[in-house]
Amino acid sequence: MTIMTKLMSAATGLALTATAAVADPAIIFDLGGKFDKSFNEAAFNGASRWAEETGGTFKEIELQSDAQREQALRRFAESGANPIVMAGFAFGSALSEVAPDYPDTKFAIIDMVVDQPNVRSVVFNEHEGSYLAGIMAANASETGTVSFIGGMDIPLIRRFACGYAQGAKAANADITVISNMTGTTGAAWNDPVKGSELTKAQISQGSDVVYAAAGGTGLGVLQTAADEGILSIGVDSNQNYLHPGKVLTSMLKRVDNAVYKAMLDGTDMETGFNVMDLSNRGVGVALDENNEALVTYAMLSETYAAADKIISGDIKVHDYMSDESCPALDF
Repeated sequence: MTIMTKLMSAATGLALTATAAVADPAIIFDLGGKFDKSFNEAAFNGASRWAEETGGTFKEIELQSDAQREQALRRFAESGANPIVMAGFAFGSALSEVAPDYPDTKFAIIDMVVDQPNVRSVVFNEHEGSYLAGIMAANASETGTVSFIGGMDIPLIRRFACGYAQGAKAANADITVISNMTGTTGAAWNDPVKGSELTKAQISQGSDVVYAAAGGTGLGVLQTAADEGILSIGVDSNQNYLHPGKVLTSMLKRVDNAVYKAMLDGTDMETGFNVMDLSNRGVGVALDENNEALVTYAMLSETYAAADKIISGDIKVHDYMSDESCPALDF
């Protein structure tokens, strides 16, 4: 039997099914919904893969507001769900409050570090994958200008932009990189109209390749890029299929693997700090039948060579979150 949870409204709160098995895992999706074709959907795909391979069931919920984070965590913990997986950095504060109250429950949070003995914190070196995307963008650009559109203006998203700009300038020292953020609240992750407007503004400044790291907002970016005849770069999930022949690549962030591994480990999940990077294929760029005609052998060779050098340490990709600075880009 599939065990589901449904979020009704802030007024009615969260309702969980009463038939939950004690050790069933649970996943809480961030704002934007599990079918955002990006971050949340990658998390959902990981949970679904675990269920298909093991025959297990998991509980799930899609949040509608920030205020529901702690309530969702406590309801799942009280129901016996274990482990409980959170898709997104914004769960950090709520988890810090909840985890000590349920020491026998394991929690896994993606994109945030919570220092509690029963928490696995999974972070990604997005700047490394974004560097590779920048190399590809610079090679594909015919105007000498590429661009980036982020969702919520936070250090994590600036990390994407900074790595992208560094990679683009490594491939072409004379290239111009334009950067815009969608907003400063959670609504910035689900505003495809604003994403479209920003894309058009960047096109007017000469951009012919745009990289979106903006959740559901990015769907508006990719659509407008396709409509306006420029190339786009997807993020988190492989988004090449959304506009075949018009998405140069997607910067893969293997959130699906992080969720799958947490559920597979179950109640025996080891906690602590986990990093997913190029060396363990936690990040990378997508190549498939939808973009292979856009990617030249020379572009691919340069990209793979850079990946090898990042893994070996010969190339250092600056991490914005290490010092909140970006040598390659002004915000």
